[in-house]
Formats: sequence, C-alpha cells, structure tokens
Amino acid sequence: MGLRDRRQDRRDDRGGRGSTTYRMREKLVSIGDDYWIEDEHGERAFKVNGKALRIRKTLLIEDASGHELMKIQERKLSIRDTMSIEDAAGETLATVKKAMISPLRDRYKVDVVNGEDLDVQGNIVDHEYKISRGGDKIAEVSKKWFRIADTYGVEISPGENPALMLAIAVVVDSLSHDLG
Repeated sequence: MGLRDRRQDRRDDRGGRGSTTYRMREKLVSIGDDYWIEDEHGERAFKVNGKALRIRKTLLIEDASGHELMKIQERKLSIRDTMSIEDAAGETLATVKKAMISPLRDRYKVDVVNGEDLDVQGNIVDHEYKISRGGDKIAEVSKKWFRIADTYGVEISPGENPALMLAIAVVVDSLSHDLG
C-alpha cells in the first residue's frame, strides 16, 4: 500500500469525498520568511510570502505562479487581536478576530464582507479545529493526518475558496502563536 493509498483511506474515513486537503507547516511564517502550501499530491499550490520591512505584520498568499491572491494584514488599533484578509485589488474580504470570551475552546470570528460570517472553533494551539458557516463545517484543520512533525492539514469542502480558507488558517496560526 503506497502513501497515496493511505492518504485516500484516511480521507475516506473522514468523509472527505470531493474535498481537498492541503499540507501546511506549524508556526507558519515570520516576517521575511516564505514557505509553500502543498496540495494532497505534494505539489506546490500556494506560497505564503512574509513581507519584510513593514510596520504592520503583512503576509501574502500567492498562487504557484507567484500571482498575489490575498494579503493578510495586522490591524494595529484594535481592542482584540485582529487581522484583515484582502484580495489582490486591496478590497477587504474578511476580518478575523479572536473571541473575547472563550469558555471551553479557542474561538475566532470571521466577518466576511460579502457573505455569511464564519466561526473557527476547537483546539487552535494544537491545530485541531473546524471552520463553519451557520453551524455547517466547511473546512477542518488537523495534525492527525500527517506523521511529519510540525505539519498539519487543512481539508476544504468542495465549492469553498481554498485561498480564503488557507488565509484564515494562516491568520489563526499567526494570532494564536503571536508570530512576527
């Protein structure tokens, strides 16, 4: 049984038919660092580019060809930890905020500009959480899918914007580990 067969078996066990899983590094990136997000076939799918020499923490999500898809920026004058996600034209797509009160689990709220807001909930620090819209899971983050240290997966439901879901995972990782 090859590596690809085991991955498919795990994906089937998760009920992820039709979904796509991406592999990401834990403690993603600090300012000035770059790294690749790989798809489930081990191909480079997206690049996270940590822009150096900026006053605010700024990360870019680029496609495999180097075209900017999204920009993630820290919001400095905010009561809570907040980062915005913008498209390549500079229009805000979403704002991710750490919840003020988290009774049992870590929580983040994603205010989506032209869509329904999202909730991020679970064990954020250990990379075991779900992204949901109206109570329905649209993406899941887990370290259990990979045996490689400091690696976790992001499984994205069909029809969702993978760059946006990955950008949300990057923001949550950044806010929860206070990188930069």
